[in-house]
Amino acid sequence: MPKQLRDKRRKSPMWARISLAFGAVLMVISGGTLAFVTVAENKVNAAIPDHQLAGAAGVVKHADIKGAKNILLASLDTRPSWTATHEASHTDSIIILHVSADHQLAYMLSIPRDTLVDIPAYNNGKYNNREHHDKINAAFAFGSMGLDGDDAITQGMTLLTKTIQKQFDITPDAEAVVNYSGFTDIMKILGKVCMYVDENVTSIHVGHTADGKQATPYVTDNAGIIKHKVAGVTPNKYKIGNHCFTPTEALDYARQRDLLSKNDGDYGRQRHQQQLLKAIMKTAVSQGLDSPTKLPGILTAVGKAMTVFLQGISLEDWAFGLKGINPDNIITLKTNNGQFVNAKAPPGVGSAQGLNADSIEMFRDAKNDTMAQFVAAHPTWIADK
Repeated sequence: MPKQLRDKRRKSPMWARISLAFGAVLMVISGGTLAFVTVAENKVNAAIPDHQLAGAAGVVKHADIKGAKNILLASLDTRPSWTATHEASHTDSIIILHVSADHQLAYMLSIPRDTLVDIPAYNNGKYNNREHHDKINAAFAFGSMGLDGDDAITQGMTLLTKTIQKQFDITPDAEAVVNYSGFTDIMKILGKVCMYVDENVTSIHVGHTADGKQATPYVTDNAGIIKHKVAGVTPNKYKIGNHCFTPTEALDYARQRDLLSKNDGDYGRQRHQQQLLKAIMKTAVSQGLDSPTKLPGILTAVGKAMTVFLQGISLEDWAFGLKGINPDNIITLKTNNGQFVNAKAPPGVGSAQGLNADSIEMFRDAKNDTMAQFVAAHPTWIADK
């Protein structure tokens, strides 16, 4: 495997690792369908252009959004400038958003970033990946190797999609990937996001000195592992209970996986990312973003923060098709019920994890639209408060 992939394997990103991807692009728009109609279609398409996966068919003008849908949401652990920096970008968070056939319920299923999978053979024109076992967060990196910008995002997302098809037999109906450059603008529009914090969280990234200046409270190595605390810097702490986060606090909270009171590491971070995404969607709806005067601003911010692949279906059709989903009807689930499952990885891959039988069933139920039965049989897997 190329050395730069291994060197970046566990590096902590500059921005929050949230699959907040604003997969909310679909949810917020669907919640504001009437406003969406009022905003000129050409302005909407200019704000959030549709991209195509490599080898995908051409754009379909209109289509009915019927039946169950699976939407792939992913965020990156570096900014998209691979060619300039020679740094490969791994997906730091991967979520399958399953929408029931009646479009009344949605379920967020996280795929742990270190899940051992079979990454298919793939040639992006610059790099030829041979089929091999690796962590799923490397699929995007292998797909994007040697490329930059939109090409890297398109090819990386194509290989990640193919990996999920191969591993879970799920063919996503749409995809979205974060490019963090515009994400803070979304948060600034919302102003604050209120949610319940389910465990005490200490930040290793953001703190303050005695005179109130922002500073980094912990020194980490290139793999993101804590080396030591910085003297004189008090870290941000987010205690159990209801909180209204500023944009900085929300992004910082969703990054954390080290100093969590439940000691649940990446599973805790996955859960917090899901909960924050849901809180953002609820905030967007409650703040009246179904208003034609407010919608253009958030569409522009979303367009800067995300690259969306709508699989040839127009954005307005997605909006009408999903308009019945309320953020309160989104169920967040804990893969492996929040417990680490060890997997024997090939040499050089490092510590990897697998999926237990119930998790495999969960993803099978997402494919078959039988998630209601799964949730009824696994009530402790629900990650909400």
